[in-house]
Amino acid sequence: MTSPKIQKDIVSARAQETVKAIINDLDGDYFGILVDESKDISYHEQMALALWYIDKKGQVNEPFIGLVRVGDTSAKSLKKAILSLLMKHSLSPSIIRGQGYDGASNMQGKMNGLKDLILQETPSAHCIHCFAHQLQLTLVAVAKKHKEVEIFFAIVANVLNAIGVSFKRRDKLRDHQAELLERLLENGSEANDRLQAEDFFSKINSFEFVFMLHLMLKVLLMSNELSKALHKKEQDIVNAMIFLDLTKERLQQMREEGWKSLMDEVSLFCAKHDILVPNMEEIYIPGKSKRRPSSVTYSHHLRVEVFYTMIDLQLQELNSHFDVVSGNLLLGMASLNPADSLANFDKEIIMTLAKYYPDEFGELKLRDLSHQLDTFILHMKHGDPRFSDLKGIGDLAKALVEANLVEKYSLVYLLVKLTLILPVAIAMVERAFSSMKYIKDELRSSIGDAFSNDCLVCYFEKKYLKM
Repeated sequence: MTSPKIQKDIVSARAQETVKAIINDLDGDYFGILVDESKDISYHEQMALALWYIDKKGQVNEPFIGLVRVGDTSAKSLKKAILSLLMKHSLSPSIIRGQGYDGASNMQGKMNGLKDLILQETPSAHCIHCFAHQLQLTLVAVAKKHKEVEIFFAIVANVLNAIGVSFKRRDKLRDHQAELLERLLENGSEANDRLQAEDFFSKINSFEFVFMLHLMLKVLLMSNELSKALHKKEQDIVNAMIFLDLTKERLQQMREEGWKSLMDEVSLFCAKHDILVPNMEEIYIPGKSKRRPSSVTYSHHLRVEVFYTMIDLQLQELNSHFDVVSGNLLLGMASLNPADSLANFDKEIIMTLAKYYPDEFGELKLRDLSHQLDTFILHMKHGDPRFSDLKGIGDLAKALVEANLVEKYSLVYLLVKLTLILPVAIAMVERAFSSMKYIKDELRSSIGDAFSNDCLVCYFEKKYLKM
């Protein structure tokens, strides 16, 4: 058992049995793919692949099935690696019904991106840009478009760099926080370092910085809650859309009602830390120059040019990056949401959704689906206790299975299942690359690709060995 060869054989056997259990659980049904690529510690390009499918209990599963080294990260190379790995496990690309990637051009590109190469072979393998990645892009876009936000993050980054160059400084900052911040920043070995530190310290002790700190904290907390929801394992796309709408509503509410509470918090913070609060009725003077003409007060600048503008930009970017949620595909999915007794049910939109899957819903099947939907909606609204407290489309799938109604509403269940197969985020494959650092690090950089893959499969998918 201490022999490295025996250990590798055991891990390999366990990984093979794990993937075999996953494939058996999938049982030839439709599935989606989650793909991401990154470099390992040896600077080898690796591609991680996870599946996304609905099991016989109506439960969403996203098992990791493999890590493959690729010669390059072009769309054609990634497609070849994906198809090779699927064929290795006897999975046909023709039953792919969902794709999940980040926003890289080789993945999402409209001209010969991986998404389009897969769609050429399987037209019903619809792709949703990773919601979590889109959320990140909105924050980056706001920082680029709003000068005050850009400056705020630049100051924060510089302060963190100044503190981060020394482990001793970081430890002291954790212990004493702001009490030692000034001394830590001034602890430079050269005159230039000290001058730079003094500049940083003066900036973070200004009212404008404190205001931006509190404003960005509120906005980022909302975004963080949405991010956590999107990264939640087995999250379905309809719930993700609901969380997105809730975030927009909270931002709008903050815009309409949050100004006074924000200013109160900022004023209390400034009073506590002896930071000068400017007279809000005085003319705002940008920067240090008093020659620049200005016709607005501090109050107008902070409220209109910063507070309102920054929130409006955030809402604008959310609407821009998530414009797909207004498409017929996802509107149909939202109509299947069972919450509030199918309050969003719209038969016409659901029928439009079915037409996105021509292989599953031909002319005759569409007619049958129409009849099933009529009966289904009456059943759902008739007060059946088994469907009275459903929170999302994932609950609906499980409830149909538990109530033994899958056969009766076979086409409705198929549409629900196809909806759930569309992935929300690529968190699983991102977690694979994070975990790879524990398996293949600087001291074990010579670990082979096969052993790395086997270790990751065993690490992530322990539950399948118990099935």
